[in-house]
Amino acid sequence: MISRTLQPVIEQKFFNGKVIILLGSRQVGKTTLMEQIKTTLAPTALPVVLLNCDEPNDRELLTNANSADLSMALRDAKTVIIDEAQRVPNIGITVKLLVDKFKNMQIVVTGSSSLELASNLNEPLTGRKFEYLLLPISTEEIIRHSGMLETMRLLESRLLWGSYPDILYQKESAKELLFELTNSYLFKDIFAMQEVRKPELLEKLLVALALQIGQEVSFNELSQIVQSDIKTVERYINLLEQCFVIFRLNGLNRNLRTELKKGKKFYFYDNGVRNAVLQNFSPLNLRQDVGALWENFFVSERLKYNLYHRRFVKSYFWRTQQQQEIDLVEETDGVFYAFELKWNEKRKATFHEIFLNTYNPKEANVVTPKNYTQFLS
Repeated sequence: MISRTLQPVIEQKFFNGKVIILLGSRQVGKTTLMEQIKTTLAPTALPVVLLNCDEPNDRELLTNANSADLSMALRDAKTVIIDEAQRVPNIGITVKLLVDKFKNMQIVVTGSSSLELASNLNEPLTGRKFEYLLLPISTEEIIRHSGMLETMRLLESRLLWGSYPDILYQKESAKELLFELTNSYLFKDIFAMQEVRKPELLEKLLVALALQIGQEVSFNELSQIVQSDIKTVERYINLLEQCFVIFRLNGLNRNLRTELKKGKKFYFYDNGVRNAVLQNFSPLNLRQDVGALWENFFVSERLKYNLYHRRFVKSYFWRTQQQQEIDLVEETDGVFYAFELKWNEKRKATFHEIFLNTYNPKEANVVTPKNYTQFLS
């Protein structure tokens, strides 16, 4: 079992009088993490009641919640886990009722869509929650589990197949598992939403985004590619972000008139999902998109590292109208860190003087397959 970096972080928050919210796409390991935490904290956290909101009976209990029914169902439970809570209307009111009635109970809410959870939980639980995001297995977690040599050996596989727990060490079944994951699980919550009236449009949009990894994206161009209006494209992209399929980097623009003002790039949280969308798992030596795979991989891995270590950084890319660019820029309390990503370490990497003089970064790093782990662990 691969231990998750978030486990001790979350365990420290147990029984502090606040709800723990664990977000992340389906099949990313939320339930397994809860099982590991339950084992570690036992008997402190026992007995545990798990309410799976994909199940009609559990969903009904929480939808029409009243104190009497909840008391009967939960009885002497010390920990209650509400899994896939986005399926329950007004879940925030129900969770608040639990918090108010069961003072010594630890309540954990998990969800694979932050869209409905955010609107339903934020107001009722203001100041009464800790929120975390669990993503596919990180580089740091693999190093801790398998060692540095195995981590380096797995790099090409992770660029192609990604890092979902069920897929990481099952290469012989990876393609089948990824197609099942992509078609059945990741889009389950999106397709269930009323806003998605054209699933085929969503699939076209995903293909278009997958083909533009590392490139500045224009909503106008995307709308022409998928033959839809800009507002629909923006709404569908927002749903994909809220269900943890993709995320965006905005362009950094602070000081220079030549910097792009509305630039944006989109990345997939997992390389395997991106390749499944394109139905392309060809080995790296036969591909034309290795640079895009490498960029998607490192940017998403760096996101995991920052999230898990509670490094509250702002992440950008930098590009000017003259096409001067830097792949990844992080800002922490006004201090900048720059990363230029090179799959081929023999290719020259330069940091433009205009960027260095304008932002005076504390570090300017060239990241290659030989040194990438030092920035992720």
